[in-house]
Amino acid sequence: MAAKVELLEAFYRTMRRDKVKIETKNYGFDFIQQLTGNEITLDYVQMENNFIHKYRLLQVSEQHRRKLLQGHVNQDYNVCLYFDDTANNTLCFNLDNNFKVNNNEHIPAVDLTADFLQQHLGEYGMETVNIKSGRGYHLWCCFARPIANQLLLDFMIRISAKALASLHFNKCDYHTVKINMSPNPKYVSSLSLRAFGSRHIRTGTFSYIKNQSGILNEEESWQYFEDYMKNKTISEQQFMLAHAKLTRAIPLAK
Repeated sequence: MAAKVELLEAFYRTMRRDKVKIETKNYGFDFIQQLTGNEITLDYVQMENNFIHKYRLLQVSEQHRRKLLQGHVNQDYNVCLYFDDTANNTLCFNLDNNFKVNNNEHIPAVDLTADFLQQHLGEYGMETVNIKSGRGYHLWCCFARPIANQLLLDFMIRISAKALASLHFNKCDYHTVKINMSPNPKYVSSLSLRAFGSRHIRTGTFSYIKNQSGILNEEESWQYFEDYMKNKTISEQQFMLAHAKLTRAIPLAK
């Protein structure tokens, strides 16, 4: 289990060290004391439907962060992490159903969008960790060095435009799909994302990874995650070349 904590620490190494959010159905003063210890500030508690609780913790020490990640790996609760305010070694495309009614339904257009995103990223030699998340996916890229948030967002907007254009070309309504992109400088201080290894707080489903052969089981998903870290992390030079090519190919309106 400790090896999995090390993998998470390496993958999300530029995420905020001192700020995390916990998703759980546990509650009560004893549980809060377990989460916070003596030095951590409980910033807020949010309760949603089905008694889902979210606790945002501040001033988290390195030792306590590792303890929380161990709890996450043990699947006692989910740890959600916050991006650094200025630069990060990861980015994430969060794909969801965009329907205002029945927005919990899984639709084929979301699968197609994930496929097109990976296809277009693959044109630049980039692979993703594609994690099942409720009605959609979290597609993560990991870089060897931190990259400025605005540059990451600019890249994500352009590659997402290519994916949605491919969706439209294949006669699929791109309006049915929502792509949230992180880190976004506007929301970086308030938005968190679940770390890999979580279980969906409502359904209890593990965050399985999807690759070209299909949905991997839990053990295979961890193996893929480890292999990605070792062999598929994207260099800064590779990203900058891809960004330059995208900028020439897809100019954005000012």
